[in-house]
Amino acid sequence: MRLERAAAAAALAIALSLLAACGGGSAGGIKKQDGATQKQEAARTRTDLGQKYMQQGKLEIALENLTKALEYDPSYVDAHTVIAVLYETINEPVKAGEHYKRATELKVKGGAEANNYGWFLCREGRYDESQTYFDRALADPFYQTPVVALTNSGTCLLKAGKRDEAEARLRLALERNPGDVETLIQLASLAYDKGEYLKARGFMQRFESASPPPRPDALMLGRNIELRLGNGTAASEYTRRLLQGFPDSEQARALNVQGSS
Repeated sequence: MRLERAAAAAALAIALSLLAACGGGSAGGIKKQDGATQKQEAARTRTDLGQKYMQQGKLEIALENLTKALEYDPSYVDAHTVIAVLYETINEPVKAGEHYKRATELKVKGGAEANNYGWFLCREGRYDESQTYFDRALADPFYQTPVVALTNSGTCLLKAGKRDEAEARLRLALERNPGDVETLIQLASLAYDKGEYLKARGFMQRFESASPPPRPDALMLGRNIELRLGNGTAASEYTRRLLQGFPDSEQARALNVQGSS
């Protein structure tokens, strides 16, 4: 999932220190914070805690903290983003979409927030809507990772069957970052769909040279490319890696069905 979150470094430690200082009064020359500032700091603290609990798999506690964060500060963008991810994790896409969208409303020119919502819309099959938000992300001059939005846009266009538009976006992403693994695998998939198997192999080789973690969709694609090129040995190696490394994946199950039929 190519999401982004603009979280402040060491937010938890900073927030806790500030709250502790408030609890100790104004001793030591520390000024007492007003109510609004205290709520903002509390929201940051709760958001950071929520994310940490998510990473530990404690989703119920994470949700409690993130809900509390938004009670403290309903306009805190990071809280909306993190709770959206959590709602997706627990299969509540309606609530997830509401929070992704709210983040874009609170930070209208935010590239990361627009990309996050665009990618969510793409996953929901709302392809045309998603492009509006990818374009918004790319219009942000301060957006630090435009390649992510370009690749997500191209991937979504490919899912929508718009190959030429998809290729244009993916090629632009590759120009900006020739080693981006997600761009390379999507271009390999696009070339395969177009019957350009040698080109697909070239993108796949570049993808594997970048040493990303193995993933079942890439292994299946590599297998299929080599089969089309008549290289049974290479195809068998991809198959072995897929079945051994990801036996419970959708791709492995498909191969097992083929083998038993």
